[in-house]
Amino acid sequence: MTDKFRLDGRGVAIVGAGSGIGEAVALVAAAQGAKVSCLDLHGDAADRVAAAIRSAGGSATSAAVDIVDTAATTAALEETLLWAGRIDAVVCTPGINVRKPILKYTDDEFDRVIRTNLRGSFNVLREAGRILTARGQGSIVLFSSIRSQVVEPGQAVYAATKAGIVQMVRTAAAEFAPHGVRVNAVAPGVVETPLTAPIKANAPWYDAYAAKNALKRWAQPDEMAWPTIFLLSDAASYVTGSVLVADGGWLAVDGRYTPPGMAD
Repeated sequence: MTDKFRLDGRGVAIVGAGSGIGEAVALVAAAQGAKVSCLDLHGDAADRVAAAIRSAGGSATSAAVDIVDTAATTAALEETLLWAGRIDAVVCTPGINVRKPILKYTDDEFDRVIRTNLRGSFNVLREAGRILTARGQGSIVLFSSIRSQVVEPGQAVYAATKAGIVQMVRTAAAEFAPHGVRVNAVAPGVVETPLTAPIKANAPWYDAYAAKNALKRWAQPDEMAWPTIFLLSDAASYVTGSVLVADGGWLAVDGRYTPPGMAD
Protein backbone atom coordinates (compact mmCIF):
# COMPACT_ATOMS: atom_id res chain seq x y z
CA MET A 1 0.00 0.00 0.00
CA THR A 2 2.91 2.38 0.56
CA ASP A 3 3.48 2.36 -3.21
CA LYS A 4 0.54 4.75 -3.44
CA PHE A 5 2.80 7.44 -1.99
CA ARG A 6 5.66 6.82 -4.44
CA LEU A 7 6.41 9.19 -7.33
CA ASP A 8 8.74 6.93 -9.31
CA GLY A 9 9.59 8.30 -12.74
CA ARG A 10 7.22 11.23 -12.49
CA GLY A 11 8.21 14.71 -13.54
CA VAL A 12 7.63 17.15 -10.70
CA ALA A 13 8.31 20.89 -10.88
CA ILE A 14 8.83 22.60 -7.53
CA VAL A 15 8.65 26.39 -7.67
CA GLY A 16 10.43 27.92 -4.70
CA ALA A 17 12.75 24.92 -4.37
CA GLY A 18 15.74 27.01 -3.36
CA SER A 19 14.88 27.27 0.34
CA GLY A 20 12.41 26.56 3.10
CA ILE A 21 9.32 24.53 2.35
CA GLY A 22 10.05 24.34 -1.38
CA GLU A 23 13.48 22.88 -0.75
CA ALA A 24 12.02 20.29 1.62
CA VAL A 25 9.35 19.33 -0.93
CA ALA A 26 11.99 18.94 -3.64
CA LEU A 27 14.18 16.69 -1.47
CA VAL A 28 11.28 14.49 -0.36
CA ALA A 29 9.83 14.25 -3.89
CA ALA A 30 13.21 13.08 -5.15
CA ALA A 31 13.46 10.55 -2.32
CA GLN A 32 10.06 9.25 -3.43
CA GLY A 33 11.45 8.64 -6.92
CA ALA A 34 10.41 11.78 -8.80
CA LYS A 35 12.46 13.56 -11.44
CA VAL A 36 12.54 16.99 -9.83
CA SER A 37 12.85 20.34 -11.53
CA CYS A 38 14.04 22.83 -8.89
CA LEU A 39 12.81 26.29 -9.85
CA ASP A 40 13.46 29.43 -7.83
CA LEU A 41 13.88 33.17 -8.17
CA HIS A 42 17.43 32.60 -6.99
CA GLY A 43 19.02 30.29 -9.52
CA ASP A 44 22.07 29.54 -7.39
CA ALA A 45 19.84 28.29 -4.58
CA ALA A 46 17.92 26.07 -7.00
CA ASP A 47 21.23 24.74 -8.34
CA ARG A 48 22.35 23.86 -4.81
CA VAL A 49 19.22 21.84 -4.06
CA ALA A 50 19.35 20.04 -7.42
CA ALA A 51 22.99 19.18 -6.80
CA ALA A 52 22.11 17.77 -3.38
CA ILE A 53 19.44 15.57 -4.97
CA ARG A 54 21.83 14.27 -7.60
CA SER A 55 24.54 13.60 -5.02
CA ALA A 56 22.03 11.43 -3.14
CA GLY A 57 21.37 9.43 -6.30
CA GLY A 58 18.24 11.26 -7.42
CA SER A 59 17.33 12.98 -10.67
CA ALA A 60 17.11 16.77 -10.71
CA THR A 61 17.60 19.85 -12.81
CA SER A 62 17.35 23.51 -11.88
CA ALA A 63 16.62 26.95 -13.28
CA ALA A 64 15.96 30.50 -12.19
CA VAL A 65 12.41 31.77 -12.69
CA ASP A 66 10.44 34.83 -11.61
CA ILE A 67 6.84 33.64 -11.39
CA VAL A 68 5.56 37.20 -11.76
CA ASP A 69 6.87 37.01 -15.34
CA THR A 70 4.35 34.98 -17.34
CA ALA A 71 6.73 34.25 -20.22
CA ALA A 72 9.47 33.13 -17.84
CA THR A 73 7.06 30.87 -15.97
CA THR A 74 5.89 29.29 -19.21
CA ALA A 75 9.46 28.79 -20.39
CA ALA A 76 10.56 27.19 -17.12
CA LEU A 77 7.76 24.63 -17.20
CA GLU A 78 8.29 23.91 -20.88
CA GLU A 79 11.99 23.33 -20.24
CA THR A 80 11.04 20.99 -17.39
CA LEU A 81 8.81 19.08 -19.79
CA LEU A 82 11.65 18.72 -22.29
CA TRP A 83 14.08 17.58 -19.61
CA ALA A 84 11.81 15.12 -17.81
CA GLY A 85 9.82 14.00 -20.83
CA ARG A 86 6.63 14.50 -18.81
CA ILE A 87 5.19 16.69 -16.09
CA ASP A 88 2.94 14.95 -13.61
CA ALA A 89 2.83 17.52 -10.84
CA VAL A 90 3.63 21.16 -10.09
CA VAL A 91 4.05 22.72 -6.64
CA CYS A 92 4.20 26.47 -6.00
CA THR A 93 5.48 27.61 -2.60
CA PRO A 94 6.79 31.23 -2.91
CA GLY A 95 5.26 34.02 -0.87
CA ILE A 96 6.26 37.32 0.67
CA ASN A 97 4.82 39.36 3.51
CA VAL A 98 5.00 43.00 4.53
CA ARG A 99 3.77 43.15 8.14
CA LYS A 100 2.28 46.60 8.60
CA PRO A 101 -1.01 48.05 9.80
CA ILE A 102 -3.39 48.95 6.98
CA LEU A 103 -3.09 52.68 7.64
CA LYS A 104 0.68 52.49 7.18
CA TYR A 105 0.69 50.35 4.05
CA THR A 106 2.04 51.99 0.89
CA ASP A 107 0.75 51.38 -2.63
CA ASP A 108 4.08 49.86 -3.61
CA GLU A 109 4.00 47.42 -0.69
CA PHE A 110 0.45 46.40 -1.52
CA ASP A 111 1.34 45.82 -5.16
CA ARG A 112 4.47 43.85 -4.30
CA VAL A 113 2.68 41.38 -2.02
CA ILE A 114 -0.27 40.96 -4.38
CA ARG A 115 2.01 40.59 -7.40
CA THR A 116 4.16 37.87 -5.87
CA ASN A 117 1.64 35.90 -3.85
CA LEU A 118 -1.47 36.13 -5.99
CA ARG A 119 -0.36 36.89 -9.52
CA GLY A 120 2.71 34.67 -9.23
CA SER A 121 0.66 31.74 -7.95
CA PHE A 122 -1.90 32.35 -10.68
CA ASN A 123 0.79 32.31 -13.36
CA VAL A 124 2.06 28.95 -12.12
CA LEU A 125 -1.47 27.58 -11.83
CA ARG A 126 -2.41 28.68 -15.33
CA GLU A 127 0.75 27.47 -17.06
CA ALA A 128 0.80 24.18 -15.15
CA GLY A 129 -2.88 23.75 -15.93
CA ARG A 130 -2.28 24.13 -19.65
CA ILE A 131 0.36 21.41 -19.66
CA LEU A 132 -1.43 18.97 -17.38
CA THR A 133 -4.92 19.33 -18.87
CA ALA A 134 -3.44 18.69 -22.31
CA ARG A 135 -1.85 15.53 -20.93
CA GLY A 136 -5.08 14.46 -19.27
CA GLN A 137 -3.76 13.90 -15.77
CA GLY A 138 -1.71 15.44 -13.00
CA SER A 139 -1.71 17.28 -9.69
CA ILE A 140 -1.10 20.92 -8.80
CA VAL A 141 -0.47 22.15 -5.26
CA LEU A 142 -0.40 25.82 -4.29
CA PHE A 143 0.51 27.12 -0.87
CA SER A 144 -2.02 29.03 1.19
CA SER A 145 -1.77 29.62 4.94
CA ILE A 146 -3.75 29.64 8.14
CA ARG A 147 -3.94 33.37 7.41
CA SER A 148 -6.56 32.55 4.81
CA GLN A 149 -8.79 31.76 7.79
CA VAL A 150 -7.56 33.74 10.81
CA VAL A 151 -5.70 37.01 10.96
CA GLU A 152 -3.91 39.40 13.28
CA PRO A 153 -2.83 43.05 13.04
CA GLY A 154 -0.41 43.62 10.20
CA GLN A 155 -1.60 40.73 8.01
CA ALA A 156 -4.28 42.35 5.84
CA VAL A 157 -2.66 42.05 2.42
CA TYR A 158 -0.85 38.77 3.04
CA ALA A 159 -4.04 37.21 4.40
CA ALA A 160 -6.02 38.46 1.41
CA THR A 161 -3.59 36.78 -0.98
CA LYS A 162 -3.69 33.49 0.91
CA ALA A 163 -7.50 33.53 0.92
CA GLY A 164 -7.38 34.32 -2.78
CA ILE A 165 -5.19 31.30 -3.42
CA VAL A 166 -7.80 29.06 -1.79
CA GLN A 167 -10.48 30.33 -4.15
CA MET A 168 -8.21 29.99 -7.18
CA VAL A 169 -7.50 26.40 -6.18
CA ARG A 170 -11.19 25.60 -5.82
CA THR A 171 -12.03 27.16 -9.17
CA ALA A 172 -9.17 25.40 -10.93
CA ALA A 173 -10.22 22.11 -9.36
CA ALA A 174 -13.65 22.53 -10.92
CA GLU A 175 -12.28 23.58 -14.29
CA PHE A 176 -9.48 21.03 -14.58
CA ALA A 177 -11.30 17.97 -13.18
CA PRO A 178 -12.86 17.02 -16.55
CA HIS A 179 -9.28 16.78 -17.85
CA GLY A 180 -8.08 14.49 -15.06
CA VAL A 181 -6.13 17.14 -13.16
CA ARG A 182 -6.42 17.62 -9.40
CA VAL A 183 -5.72 20.97 -7.71
CA ASN A 184 -5.27 21.44 -3.97
CA ALA A 185 -3.68 23.77 -1.43
CA VAL A 186 -1.56 23.26 1.65
CA ALA A 187 -2.16 25.73 4.48
CA PRO A 188 0.79 25.78 6.89
CA GLY A 189 0.82 27.23 10.33
CA VAL A 190 4.08 28.61 11.72
CA VAL A 191 7.08 27.05 9.98
CA GLU A 192 10.76 27.81 10.47
CA THR A 193 11.83 29.17 7.08
CA PRO A 194 13.81 32.18 5.80
CA LEU A 195 10.50 34.07 5.59
CA THR A 196 9.92 33.66 9.33
CA ALA A 197 13.55 34.17 10.41
CA PRO A 198 12.82 37.68 11.81
CA ILE A 199 10.23 36.15 14.12
CA LYS A 200 12.61 33.46 15.31
CA ALA A 201 15.07 36.22 16.18
CA ASN A 202 12.46 37.77 18.48
CA ALA A 203 12.14 35.28 21.34
CA PRO A 204 8.86 36.57 22.87
CA TRP A 205 7.18 36.62 19.44
CA TYR A 206 8.55 33.18 18.51
CA ASP A 207 7.50 31.65 21.82
CA ALA A 208 4.05 33.24 21.65
CA TYR A 209 3.37 31.65 18.26
CA ALA A 210 4.57 28.28 19.54
CA ALA A 211 2.16 28.57 22.46
CA LYS A 212 -0.79 29.42 20.21
CA ASN A 213 -1.06 26.03 18.52
CA ALA A 214 -2.09 22.74 20.06
CA LEU A 215 1.33 21.11 19.64
CA LYS A 216 3.04 24.11 21.30
CA ARG A 217 5.87 24.28 18.78
CA TRP A 218 6.86 25.51 15.34
CA ALA A 219 6.96 23.17 12.35
CA GLN A 220 10.03 22.26 10.33
CA PRO A 221 9.86 22.53 6.52
CA ASP A 222 9.82 18.76 5.98
CA GLU A 223 6.59 18.61 7.99
CA MET A 224 4.99 20.56 5.14
CA ALA A 225 6.69 18.40 2.51
CA TRP A 226 4.98 15.15 3.43
CA PRO A 227 1.43 16.55 3.25
CA THR A 228 2.38 17.95 -0.15
CA ILE A 229 3.69 14.59 -1.33
CA PHE A 230 0.39 13.03 -0.29
CA LEU A 231 -1.49 15.47 -2.52
CA LEU A 232 0.83 14.76 -5.44
CA SER A 233 0.57 11.01 -5.08
CA ASP A 234 -2.00 8.40 -6.06
CA ALA A 235 -2.91 8.16 -2.37
CA ALA A 236 -4.85 11.41 -2.95
CA SER A 237 -6.50 10.30 -6.19
CA TYR A 238 -9.95 11.41 -4.97
CA VAL A 239 -8.78 14.66 -3.37
CA THR A 240 -9.25 17.90 -5.30
CA GLY A 241 -10.39 21.40 -4.45
CA SER A 242 -9.27 20.84 -0.87
CA VAL A 243 -7.15 22.78 1.59
CA LEU A 244 -4.91 20.51 3.65
CA VAL A 245 -4.23 22.39 6.88
CA ALA A 246 -0.91 21.54 8.53
CA ASP A 247 -0.85 23.95 11.44
CA GLY A 248 -0.19 21.96 14.59
CA GLY A 249 -3.78 22.58 15.62
CA TRP A 250 -3.60 26.40 15.43
CA LEU A 251 -7.06 26.76 13.88
CA ALA A 252 -8.49 24.21 16.27
CA VAL A 253 -7.47 26.24 19.31
CA ASP A 254 -7.87 29.62 17.57
CA GLY A 255 -4.44 30.97 18.48
CA ARG A 256 -4.13 34.75 18.54
CA TYR A 257 -1.25 37.10 19.14
CA THR A 258 -0.57 40.76 18.44
CA PRO A 259 3.02 41.08 17.16
CA PRO A 260 5.34 43.86 18.32
CA GLY A 261 4.51 47.19 16.77
CA MET A 262 1.07 46.14 15.54
CA ALA A 263 -1.01 47.46 18.42
CA ASP A 264 -1.37 50.99 17.04
